[in-house]
Amino acid sequence: MTEKFLHDESRLKAVEENYKRVLESIKESAVKAGRNENDVRLMCVTKTVEPVYINKVLSLGADLIGENRVQEFLGKRDALALDGVECHLIGHLQTNKVRQIAGEVDMIESVSSLKLAKEISKVSVSKGILSSCLVEVNIGREESKSGIFAEELEEMLYETAQLEGIRIKGLMAIPPICESETQVRRYFAQMKQYFIDIKDKKIDNIDMEILSMGMSGDFEAAVAEGSNIVRVGSAIFGARNYF
Repeated sequence: MTEKFLHDESRLKAVEENYKRVLESIKESAVKAGRNENDVRLMCVTKTVEPVYINKVLSLGADLIGENRVQEFLGKRDALALDGVECHLIGHLQTNKVRQIAGEVDMIESVSSLKLAKEISKVSVSKGILSSCLVEVNIGREESKSGIFAEELEEMLYETAQLEGIRIKGLMAIPPICESETQVRRYFAQMKQYFIDIKDKKIDNIDMEILSMGMSGDFEAAVAEGSNIVRVGSAIFGARNYF
């Protein structure tokens, strides 16, 4: 038995324990917030994670994974046990990569501009598909992050609602790094309010079903403020190995 195999077995066990712990924490956070423990879905974020570890969480019942990069997802897909598993693209998507990924994932969570929405529409129509998407909101107005500013969101949604081949299913956001839970919860609460306000407008072809927010360091706070998908990577798989 090689040292590498022992290391792999050790990490597999750690991944299993981490996955179960995160799942339990999500349920506890939901109940504490007065929500049903099954209201929040756990997305296992698989950026830089090898298929053996992804398949481990899938074998434990994980049914939603998120990838950041188009090429990485397409390159790993055939090695994954994806029967009954939903796959989302959650990373920044360039317009020139839309043709490669449209129809290959169940949802694109990172629609960060009207230009990108129009490209997804065009490609989807040409492929004869309907692409489910979330609009990414730059809640902290950070130059380093993509996404729509809050004041542009409503107009963008009304314009996107007119496009064929694309259906907006909700909102996604990544808040700025905060020094306290109180600060980050303020951003999550703002997102929940935008989500509710848009839902109340009942815009044709816009379904406010999903509010995707919360990651490894702040998913409990996100659940408390109404998130129904949390995107957790390193808290399950460990520190990323970039390649």
